[in-house]
Amino acid sequence: MADFNGKVVQITGAASGFGAMAAAEFARGGAKLLLSDVNGDGLDEVARNLESLGAEVLTDAFSVADDAAMEAHVAKGIDRFGRLDIALNNAGIGGGLCRLPDIPLETYDQIMEINAKGVFIGMRHQIPAMLAQGGGSILNTASAAGLVGSGQLAAYAASKHAVIGMTKAAADEVARKGIRVNAICPSFASTPMVEAMGDIMGERHGISREEAYNAIASRVPMRRVADPMEVVQAMLWIVSDANSFMTGQAISIDGGLTAV
Repeated sequence: MADFNGKVVQITGAASGFGAMAAAEFARGGAKLLLSDVNGDGLDEVARNLESLGAEVLTDAFSVADDAAMEAHVAKGIDRFGRLDIALNNAGIGGGLCRLPDIPLETYDQIMEINAKGVFIGMRHQIPAMLAQGGGSILNTASAAGLVGSGQLAAYAASKHAVIGMTKAAADEVARKGIRVNAICPSFASTPMVEAMGDIMGERHGISREEAYNAIASRVPMRRVADPMEVVQAMLWIVSDANSFMTGQAISIDGGLTAV
């Protein structure tokens, strides 16, 4: 297990999926945690579980697209813990499967608001905090859909391409100032977002949830979806001090999906 003893870690989208699992792993590694999610009840449950592990946890429920709330959240964390060492901009939404001409404008706007603008707002406040202390590490959750074209996921793909572009731009700006900025690009994993995708596919094609999941897995060269912990362990390594020379990268954890 990586040593995060004394590190202060911010995670958005921490009430479920990768965010909740990463929070638990950071807690086991000795980190202090600054967590947020729009789902306040889920966030409270995660916080209780982390506190049972002995972690110091500070939470706020808000949308990552709320600039004032993010500014206050980061400031609150620094006031409580004194610094911000690691930030995972992990919150995101899927938006379902839909051909581009049929995507409602309000759906496109919502996906871009959370997935792209949310990452922008996070870094907008995380970077100054890290500059003030002389360094840090930021990891943005993108997607394999941010590296390739993804039919029926145009809005989602656009948002994740934007995340990768911002990651590279930010990394170039702050590399000389001790801050690393990277993105992780999972494909399909057993998370609530992919489960929802499977349900949509099942309803649309009149097949069972299991058949829909098998169809999703068949698109991956390794012929399976990821265990979320496989992605989380990569996230921890990317932000760790053991990985001190990587910045500006979009790392695929995708079972070979973007290799073909």
